Formats: sequence, structure tokens, C-alpha cells
Amino acid sequence: MRKLSKLILTPMDISGRKRLTAALVKDGRICQLNLCRFEHKSILGNIYVGKVKNITENIRAAFIEIADGIMCYYSMDEKAVPLYMNKKKSGKLKPGDELLVQVCREPIRGKLPCVTCDLNFSGRYLVVTAVWAKLGFSGKLSAEEKRRLKEILQPILPEDAGVIVRTNSRNASEEDLQSELERLLECLRQVKEKAATRTCFSLIHENLPEYLQVLQNVYEQDLEEIVTDNKELYAQISHYLEYYGMTDNRLRLYEDKLLPLSRLYSLKTVLKEALSEKVWLKSGAFLVIQQTEAFVSIDVNTGKYTGKKDYQETFRKINLEAAKEIARQLRLRNLSGMILIDFINLKEQKDKEELLYTLQRYLNQDPVKGNVVDITKLNIVEVTRKKIRKSLAEELREEYQESVR
Repeated sequence: MRKLSKLILTPMDISGRKRLTAALVKDGRICQLNLCRFEHKSILGNIYVGKVKNITENIRAAFIEIADGIMCYYSMDEKAVPLYMNKKKSGKLKPGDELLVQVCREPIRGKLPCVTCDLNFSGRYLVVTAVWAKLGFSGKLSAEEKRRLKEILQPILPEDAGVIVRTNSRNASEEDLQSELERLLECLRQVKEKAATRTCFSLIHENLPEYLQVLQNVYEQDLEEIVTDNKELYAQISHYLEYYGMTDNRLRLYEDKLLPLSRLYSLKTVLKEALSEKVWLKSGAFLVIQQTEAFVSIDVNTGKYTGKKDYQETFRKINLEAAKEIARQLRLRNLSGMILIDFINLKEQKDKEELLYTLQRYLNQDPVKGNVVDITKLNIVEVTRKKIRKSLAEELREEYQESVR
């Protein structure tokens, strides 16, 4: 029987400031935490008319200003053709050019935010991109599901935009898919038309609030309940669900004043544990997680584990248990980029293959794409996870720094 998830949305005081905490509970444990600020909105996903300030040819990059003082990194190697907002005599990118760009990555560990010219608009079931491409599918959809969805969408695909089918589409009706595709294409059209009449540094399109993005990315078929103890949030989420035709009574207003949601789910304890380097496993083994400037390192240790079978079987069991917890910790802490995992050495090739397969299976449950790359000669497992947002530790560090200014 598939275990369902629950999304908790509640205001919390962190370092003396109120933050909206979105916590996803799965298998009875919190696997994802998003700390959303009330005082200002994230620029991730926003679309601007930006200006090229300078170009660095040796790294094939341009630096684009999207608003007063907000500089962004743009890779000149991306395939999307820039949509220029000013008249040009040649197609070559140069300083002073005005482009329509979308923020695709937040500033992380001191690095600039990234922008792209391949605009995309996400819905519950589909993603529409400004650059035409062959119909794409989530890797979590089965071959049979892809065939069904392709039959529905192929006759109505646009000729000037790309479409990616999300995991949530597996249970969507033909009417739902067609309606959402039309809405997203209309959004793309309106953005292009609006941008043509706006001045440089204009905000053309503002993304959904972060907590609604969390809801949008939750796998719908696994979502059992959405709970909040804030009436204003309840009204906003209710409006969002109604807009998408989700009227199945999964939203609940929690009204116990004596025991707030943050205490009921021990969110402050979870936050504290998510910042700790050491993570204990049920078996008595433990992980040591350290984030460096270049990569994330994770070490698996036997700890207090006392298996009764031979050493290799003991190591195999610890590694499989660790693989599940590592996938959870990466998502919980929002660790991304290059991740190096030092599992306990296994001698049998079949055990190594089982471990890599198991780790990838757990990574696939994360809406942020993660890939097991390989295992080195030193038995270090290489993993990548897409960089989109700041890590939880970086979010909290910035919160603390702002609170003491």
C-alpha cells in the first residue's frame, strides 16, 4: 500500500522573524522544509526585461542586470535564441542589449542568480517552454502512461513552443490537459506582448509565491491532506485549489490554539537536526554530512550497529538504510550540486549495483532532479542534484545575519 504525504503550512518565529514554513510529511517523517519570507518575495521564476552589462568571452558568459543593482549570470552556450527587446543590426550579443529573461536559479553561496532566455511556465500537469522541442515526459511516468498522454497531446501541440509532461499528469483527464495547455500558451503569448511595450528592468511576469510552488510540485496522487493554522493562508490555498479544479476536501484549517502546528510536528526540532553534521540511523549506524564550497561530502559509519551475520551482509544492510536516509537529507536540507558519498566498502559487484539502484530509486521521489553518476575506484559514489534554491543552512545563516544587523 502506497504511503501518502501531508503538506503543513504554518507561520513560525525564526531568529526573531516570522517565516512561513512549508513542511512535507511522508512516511511519518518530514522530508522537505521551505522557509518562505513574508517581507519580500523570491525572484526565482520571475521574468524581466534585462540589460547586458558586460560579456566575458573566455567563460562564454554575459552579465545581465534585471533590476537596479541585481546582476545575473547568463550562459551564452544555452540553446535558446535570445528574444531582444531593442533594435539590433546583428544577431551577436553585446553590452547594452535588452533581453527578455527568466530567473532560473537563486543566488547560492555568494554566486549570482542565473537567468535563461528559455522562458517556461509551469502548471499542475504541464510545463510550456518558449523554445520549441520534442514533447518531453517526466522520467517517473511509465511507458504506458507516456503513450496515453502522447495520444492526447500530440494533435494539439503548438508549433512555436515546447511542452513537458509532468508526473501529476498521469491521472489528468483529456479536458484538464487541454485546458491547462491553452492557459499556459496564453500566458507565454501575453508575456511576449507585454514585454514589447515595457521599458528596461520591468518585471513582466511574477511567479507564484514559494509556498504555492511547493504545493504545485507535490505529487498530487500521493497528497492526502493540506493543513494550515492561518486563515489568510487557508483562503489563498482554497482559491488556488479551486482554480485548478481540486475540490476534493484535502484542505483543512487547524484550529487548536493550545498546540500550534509548529509544535505538533516539532518543526523547530527538525530544523535543528537538519543543521547537525551527524545523523543517526535506526540501526545504530550514522551519517556525517558536511557542505564545503565545492561539494557536499557524506560519510557512512557503522556506529553502534551490531549485525549478527557476516560483515559484508552487515555492510550491505547499513548502506541500503543509509541510501534512503541520504536521499531524505538531501531534500530536507536542499543540498545540491556535486555530492560525494563514502559508503561502507562492498566487495560483491551485485551488492554495489543494488546500492546504486536503490539510491537512485529514492532520489527519484524528489521533485528536484538528482542523478547517481558513478562509483569511483575508491568506492566513492558520485551524485548530482540540480541547483535551484539556497540550502536550508544558507537560508538560516542569512536569517541570523540579518537579525543581528
